[in-house]
Amino acid sequence: MSIVLHIPHASKHIPDEYLKYFTLSKKDLEIEFLKMTDHFTDELFDVSGDNVHQLKFPISRLLVDVERFEKDELEPMCKVGMGCVYEKTHDGNSLKNVENIKDELINKFYKTHHENFTKIVNTKLKQNNKVLIIDCHSFPKYPLPYELNQEMDRPEICIGTDNFHTSEKLRNSFGKLFEKSNFTVKFNAPFKGSIVPIKFYNKDKEVQSIMIEVRRDLYMDEHSRQKNKNFNKIKKTLEKIINVYLNEHR
Repeated sequence: MSIVLHIPHASKHIPDEYLKYFTLSKKDLEIEFLKMTDHFTDELFDVSGDNVHQLKFPISRLLVDVERFEKDELEPMCKVGMGCVYEKTHDGNSLKNVENIKDELINKFYKTHHENFTKIVNTKLKQNNKVLIIDCHSFPKYPLPYELNQEMDRPEICIGTDNFHTSEKLRNSFGKLFEKSNFTVKFNAPFKGSIVPIKFYNKDKEVQSIMIEVRRDLYMDEHSRQKNKNFNKIKKTLEKIINVYLNEHR
């Protein structure tokens, strides 16, 4: 088995030529980065190993979100102005003018990323006959206004599953591994689902997928954006859990 760690929301980078399309002040844009970025997930999920590959999207989700469906009619978050090209902020205000750049952003960043993602999964599948995609995220301790689930009682770990690509064995294995490490765990709450490239989606069960969301207050200060004293402990625990699963399912 190969593992592909998909990290879509860790970056704060927006190329200079696109900053002019944003309607926020510099200060408000920084607030949006603070609220919406999955801070340090590229470091938290930096797992070494011959059969582990990390794929990070190098651009901020505020410009393009590769985790959303490309077509607006398929994407539920379009209702709040957050399809694959966001028009709204976390609290429903104007984020950027997308009318003249939406197609360009999709072609330049979204499609390029997904072509690369598909190629990596395809290569790993040929090498090892089975691929596990781990969709790597973090989430705030308290819900942001745009979120569909506004329950205040949030677990430390949210595990997202897909009806076709997440087997019961995969779901239960990760649930138990996190619970054994003394985390509180919920499935598909406050976020649900897990990404799979369209080429394999609902077609190939040898491509498995599970989403792991870590509550941000476990490893950072959500106001200052600084790592806290538990950062390395959380990182090592995540690495251990992923490696235990990999070793058990070689």
